[in-house]
Amino acid sequence: MSPLVTRYLRLTWINILSNVTVPLVGLVDTAMLGHLADIRFLAGVALGTILFDYIYWTFGFLRMGTTGTTAQAIGRGDPAESYLVLYRSVALAVLIAGAILVLHWPLRETGFFLLSGEPGVEQAGRAYFSARIWGAPATLCNFALIGWFLGREQSRHVLVMTIVANIANILFNYIFIMQMGLAAFGAGLATMIAQYAMLATGAGLFLTQPGRTPWRIREILHREKMVSLLLLNRDILVRTFCLITSFAVFANFSSILGTAVLAANSILLRLLLVASFLIDGAAFASESLAGVFVGSNDKTSLRRLFRLSLLAGEGFALLFLAVVFLRPRALLGLFTSHEDVVNLAMAWAPWLIPVLLAGALAYMYDGLYLGMTEGHRLRNSMLFSTLGVFLPVAVLALYLGSVHILWAGLVAFMAARTATLGWMSRSLIGPP
Repeated sequence: MSPLVTRYLRLTWINILSNVTVPLVGLVDTAMLGHLADIRFLAGVALGTILFDYIYWTFGFLRMGTTGTTAQAIGRGDPAESYLVLYRSVALAVLIAGAILVLHWPLRETGFFLLSGEPGVEQAGRAYFSARIWGAPATLCNFALIGWFLGREQSRHVLVMTIVANIANILFNYIFIMQMGLAAFGAGLATMIAQYAMLATGAGLFLTQPGRTPWRIREILHREKMVSLLLLNRDILVRTFCLITSFAVFANFSSILGTAVLAANSILLRLLLVASFLIDGAAFASESLAGVFVGSNDKTSLRRLFRLSLLAGEGFALLFLAVVFLRPRALLGLFTSHEDVVNLAMAWAPWLIPVLLAGALAYMYDGLYLGMTEGHRLRNSMLFSTLGVFLPVAVLALYLGSVHILWAGLVAFMAARTATLGWMSRSLIGPP
């Protein structure tokens, strides 16, 4: 086994352990809410989650931009700059989180005005939002810390942070939902508390780092460095906004087609989320190593990394699909006791196959491009895939009232991302 493969696998398995625990906790949330007598709580949290996807993952550049720039600083042999990257990202996270909290009421009202749901579903979604929003400072600072640890190939620290957060989330979900009967509000409250537990853990791990660079405002606000970071973050923001929009449209159109449709598709999207976190374990390893190889100008290793990453992505996708389709009805039944929802999910579950096979390659390309800080290429690919491919198909699906066409649009979206990023990679490293 080559040194690159050994290094890649070492990072990957730790990232996978860390990543998979996140959606697994989400599945616990879904299962607890799905087994309540009223399905509107599950559907309401699904709508509320759309808003948080926009609010939080729009600023996902705090994680993604931090990893690549940190890794490149390490690759150049400049550890002091890697600390400054974190300080800049944390400062930006605090400013953004403060703005979110100040504007949380108009954000909530605008969000639920735009989303479509029955009155009971919307009420549950508002309750979830009102509790979870107060975790904004912790959530965004966690993005920066996770990105920094990944850039330094310290995935074990991310694993510890995630385990602490997920244990807290499960514990408080059980207390608030099952014991206190707080339903959607309890789910949001549990997630908020878990984020602060995660931040406290990450801060403690940061303090154990040797040779920390002091926090100097002049160096943190270095003009050229800040401009470079903001430009990268701008491109990643556009890319992430388009990605979230595609899934938000998918969920919102599902809601328009019926509460049961939304509930069934939210379960399938949860499974897709589990798969994406599994695959992202490898993508994060690709991101870390791509940054290091760019920083050290090692194009040969970078080219080998591309080939290894794409193979790993497809391998993990096939493994996940094999597990899901071993006993799909039994698996779906774990998430809800409503038989009509299970039947709908069973009818649309086969769409997970093409979505994942095409999406796995897109996820891996994302990691590689983020490590190389090629944000503008990610932005252009996502704009085309969202505006030129997914949205027209999704609108057609809504017009015809077809959930199958809606899923076909998601397949086309993933395929377009893979095709455009694969084509652009040739100008960076040659054929993968």
